[in-house]
Amino acid sequence: MEDLVRDHLQAPASRLYALVFTAALALAGCEEGSNRSAGAATAPTPPAVTVAHPLAQKLVEWTEFTGRFEAIERVEVRARVSGYLDAVDFRDGQIVEEGQLLFVIDPRPFEVALERAQADVDSAEAQLRLADLEFQRISDLAESPAFSRAAYDQRLEEKEAAQATLAAAQATLSKARLDLEYTRIQAPVSGRLSNRRVDVGNLVTEQTLLTTIVSLDPIYFVFDMSEADFLAYQRAVLAGELPSTRDRSTLVNVKLVDEEDWSRQGQMNFVDNEVEQGSGTVRARAEFRNPDHLIAPGQFGTIRIPGSPLYEAILIPDEAIVTDQAQKLVMTLTKDNRIEPRVIRAGPRELGLRIVRRGLQASDRIVINGLLRVRPGMEVSPQPGQIQLPAQPPENL
Repeated sequence: MEDLVRDHLQAPASRLYALVFTAALALAGCEEGSNRSAGAATAPTPPAVTVAHPLAQKLVEWTEFTGRFEAIERVEVRARVSGYLDAVDFRDGQIVEEGQLLFVIDPRPFEVALERAQADVDSAEAQLRLADLEFQRISDLAESPAFSRAAYDQRLEEKEAAQATLAAAQATLSKARLDLEYTRIQAPVSGRLSNRRVDVGNLVTEQTLLTTIVSLDPIYFVFDMSEADFLAYQRAVLAGELPSTRDRSTLVNVKLVDEEDWSRQGQMNFVDNEVEQGSGTVRARAEFRNPDHLIAPGQFGTIRIPGSPLYEAILIPDEAIVTDQAQKLVMTLTKDNRIEPRVIRAGPRELGLRIVRRGLQASDRIVINGLLRVRPGMEVSPQPGQIQLPAQPPENL
């Protein structure tokens, strides 16, 4: 072992120098490669991003509310006379017209009462004729010595009493006719009936609920708006930007829970006169046509009301917006193609895009694709793009 160590220490100097030179060359090659990598990192190729101008579109902003449909007319059908139910002349759930026969109460007791009232009228008329003759006779004796003032006054009183008796009998006859008419219960309005609540043979009175009927066309849509929304509308009306919701000139749209479009159009016809203190809301109402009777009172729906006049809005896709804490940012491009963050004030969605209320102009260039590859101040390679309206605008958010 000692011999091997001694031989290595006694190796020629030229061999040692060769080893040192080889190591130096390897170290120089590593430093050169490191320098080339550092140079490449300081001058990267600008990333490619898609840029476009915001879309300028004339539109009307809409505000949506959820509410229920209500019948314009809802009537509880009750009897106006007491009696035994004799017939039911409709099917449960049937659509009926105003004046159509629904129930019949046994009319025989009322026919008897009518005949008795007619007899009383005939008797009162006979008494009046007799009293009138007696009064005429005493009046003819006014110039005769046999004339008696007391007899004249008595005959006059008898005539007036007969007239009063006849008037009372005629009133009783009119009431008997009405009672007989009330035995035939007719639909007070056109609409759809509920089910019958009483079967034939039962005794009904004025308090007995027989059925209900609701009108269907047109129909109301009732909803509540917040105090803030109500105040915003009032200010817009006073400024002349929107028509008043109280004068039936505001056109609105409604859709059912299974509908996507806003094909049903109506008009506002009522806004309540006070804010409900418990909920801080105002009750409002619109009227819509319902010719196919598809909508039933009590159904849910969504209404949209114009929240602005027609104006030119700035629209961008939500994908182009970056959220930084409480701020909304859009990455814009400077003239030398560098990223410049821009704080914007975003509005509601309309036509499938986001309204920008403040912070952008139609002439600005914004990044709509490639946001993850950029940072403020970075130079980019812009690729032209375009913001377009969706073929079928989704629902407003």
